[in-house]
Amino acid sequence: MPLNLITWLLSLLPLVVVMVLMLGFRASGKRASAAGWVSAVLVSLLAFGGTWKVLAYAQVKALWMSLDVLYIVWGALLLYNLVHEAGAIQAISAWLPSVSGDKAVQVLLVSWLMVSFLQGMGGFGVPMAVCAPILVGMGYSPVLAVVMTAIGHAWAVNFGSMATAFQALMAVTGLSGAILAPKAAVLLGLAILPSGMIVAVLGNGWKGLRHTFPLLCLVSLVMGMVQYFLAVNGLWNLAATTASLAGLLVMLLLLRLPRFRQKPAASAQSAPSSDLLIMVSPYLILMLVGFAVVLIPPLNAFLGRTAFSLTLPELSTKLGWITAAEQTRPFHPFSHPGSILLFTVLVSWLIYSRKGYLSEGAGRRITRNVVRSAGDASLGVIAMVGVAAVMTTSGMTNLLARGLSQSISKTLYPAMAPFIGVLGAFLTGSNNNSNVLFGVLQMETARLMGLDVPLILAAQTAGGSLGSVMSPAKVIVGCSTVGLSQKEGLVMRRLVLLDLIPVLIVAAVALLWSLLGGAGG
Repeated sequence: MPLNLITWLLSLLPLVVVMVLMLGFRASGKRASAAGWVSAVLVSLLAFGGTWKVLAYAQVKALWMSLDVLYIVWGALLLYNLVHEAGAIQAISAWLPSVSGDKAVQVLLVSWLMVSFLQGMGGFGVPMAVCAPILVGMGYSPVLAVVMTAIGHAWAVNFGSMATAFQALMAVTGLSGAILAPKAAVLLGLAILPSGMIVAVLGNGWKGLRHTFPLLCLVSLVMGMVQYFLAVNGLWNLAATTASLAGLLVMLLLLRLPRFRQKPAASAQSAPSSDLLIMVSPYLILMLVGFAVVLIPPLNAFLGRTAFSLTLPELSTKLGWITAAEQTRPFHPFSHPGSILLFTVLVSWLIYSRKGYLSEGAGRRITRNVVRSAGDASLGVIAMVGVAAVMTTSGMTNLLARGLSQSISKTLYPAMAPFIGVLGAFLTGSNNNSNVLFGVLQMETARLMGLDVPLILAAQTAGGSLGSVMSPAKVIVGCSTVGLSQKEGLVMRRLVLLDLIPVLIVAAVALLWSLLGGAGG
């Protein structure tokens, strides 16, 4: 397909449909994604030489990719409804004032540090699904809760989830982590502070930001340094997890300072320590099991022995766009984050039942709520991943990126590179898939232009990390546990412009770095 204004706009059409419906008409993620899918199919058939065979295999691939996400969605919803039924959300909301009566600090603990820690362990939408309900229990609106948790952990996506996105970038480019990690860690480290600042403003206004700014700066510095140190020393798979944990510990130490040591209001009540420990035991179990599966090699190897994947044939459109034959990403049923969630639910059910926290009919209520919420979320995820698969196998995604890269001068291209990463992540809902889609394209463009290849690739994966949290697929997951199914457009309207702030900062730094450093790599 030749690259011109008409073909580029046709490639963009499915995304425009999704964005206009969600942002302009406040349509649900399910409806907007379905409309985007229909648009992608029509553009593929009528303008890009798509065939029914290409489209059929695109849907097979989309369903397989969706399985990863939906397994987590259903597990996260089960866990949320279980702890909600047992009263754990209310208990956590009551306990937070005992840590600090400062509400600005409470917000940062949940929607900046806790959510980032969970991203480091598992990701794939789990952080928002777990933390957003806690913020709702603290009195925040569901829309604001999802927006804050999304922005709060965006910096941790690339090196989170055992650095799957970063490892994908290494795999497709053939470059080592030693080459790619330093600049990626710097760009993402610089996104930590603005992410926390946005959360502080959303949670408590400009007054809250002024009050917590010294704390934000110090904790951000610690997390950025820890992430950088681990990433450049080959421990990128633990960089986000350890950095957020270090930030959490520093935050708790700083709360001893008079500035933040506020007593809870007289009306605030916290649960007895023993009861609270039992109430929050599902989250402790989730963390312990998650760490065990990830960090104990024999256990990880044993659970990972069982894997399923699909072999997809080479596909070609009528216009000659070829999608190479591939083996899909393997699905590990026993070491998957969804399985960890289900195991946590089972153990937690036994603990809650033994302590009498679950009343009669709890199982029926939990099941009914999960099916009602997960049904709409599942359809939305499948449709949006279907859009990505159709666009990729038809050549639309590549054409979009080519248009962006060729229309920008060498001087300005480093500032555009993060937005190409955002595009890939928005399409697929994954920083990992964004790097797979555009990693080689960014590398080759940088080489042809004589730009610093590691810097451009760092900008690509940083943009994919920050942009992944505003993808419709992830927003649908985040909305599923706070009663916003079919209302995801409300979240998108608030989230997109705010999330672009750290992206713009990364773009500006990449541009300045390129101008100061010159060509290289």
